[in-house]
Amino acid sequence: MLPTEKLDALMARHGDIEAALAAGPDAETLVRLSKELAELDPVVGEIRDYRATLDEIAGLDELLADPDVEAEMAELAETERAALGEKAEALTQSIRMLLIPKDAADEKNAILEVRAGTGGDEAALFAGDIFRMYQRHAELKGWRVTILSATEGDMGGFKEVVATVVGKGVFARLKFESGVHRVQRVPETESGGRIHTSAATVAVLPEAEEVDIDIRNEDVRIDTMRASGAGGQHVNTTDSAVRITHLPTGIVVIQSEKSQHQNRARAMQILRAKLYDQERSKAAAERAEQRKSQVGSGDRSERIRTYNFPQGRVTDHRIGLTLYKLDKVLEGEALDEIIDALITEDQANALAQLDAATAE
Repeated sequence: MLPTEKLDALMARHGDIEAALAAGPDAETLVRLSKELAELDPVVGEIRDYRATLDEIAGLDELLADPDVEAEMAELAETERAALGEKAEALTQSIRMLLIPKDAADEKNAILEVRAGTGGDEAALFAGDIFRMYQRHAELKGWRVTILSATEGDMGGFKEVVATVVGKGVFARLKFESGVHRVQRVPETESGGRIHTSAATVAVLPEAEEVDIDIRNEDVRIDTMRASGAGGQHVNTTDSAVRITHLPTGIVVIQSEKSQHQNRARAMQILRAKLYDQERSKAAAERAEQRKSQVGSGDRSERIRTYNFPQGRVTDHRIGLTLYKLDKVLEGEALDEIIDALITEDQANALAQLDAATAE
């Protein structure tokens, strides 16, 4: 069942925008309205088709209710009505999907952060494996990964690594990766063959533009310091490392590559993404409280996935999905199977909320 009032409102808004565009608005309004119209066009087209189909069904019902209709005509009408009924059902499902509120950040690029968790050197190695999984997956998708900062582990891998991922629909797919990833395997340094458990945390933030987050100069403190390399050796002789503190929130971002100018720009890029993510999380929490639901809260304190090497399996605990394709997942090839399942589950939950709101 579709919410009639919602459909009427969308149709009316579409008509209002067309009228406003025809009146010749200023350039800024033209861009804004054109974008909104492009977003409405698909659902409005489906609504028109849906309502035209219902009208045809009503006409056939009227024909079939006529006691004087010829048997051959009635048989044809029944066949056509059945086909139209299937079409109406398909359009209903399509419109329901289009009515799901869009995540404004879905089309944005992402900032990916991977950090070693519990497990010492093995955790750093696993963090390296996870980051390379995303790198390979990005290559398959035609996305571009650029490392902003990285601290390598003593035996390899990363204690932490931060990168940008640029491409079409990056955040829409990678946002489900935020959380604690756990690994169960025998470390190369383990002589007794015992299975160790360690973890890495992943955070995926939508890359914010200046129009998304306005950072006032008086709200940040920028400190410069001398960047240090391995063993405490100075990377260079100038104060190049940059630490930016956002005073209202206490968020601190540090960049310590060789170029101070580049460090400042990258630190602001990461800070802007963190503030944008904080705003999104706050809004999501408020909506969840209003709806008495925690669906899609993206709580990063939860263990979301386990990579079990002895059994060659990967299990996503949020949806109970297990794939015996550990190698292909870590190569980035089978990651889509997990992400697609998570998107399907997310859409199902969104549809359930839409139906509940319609029934109220």
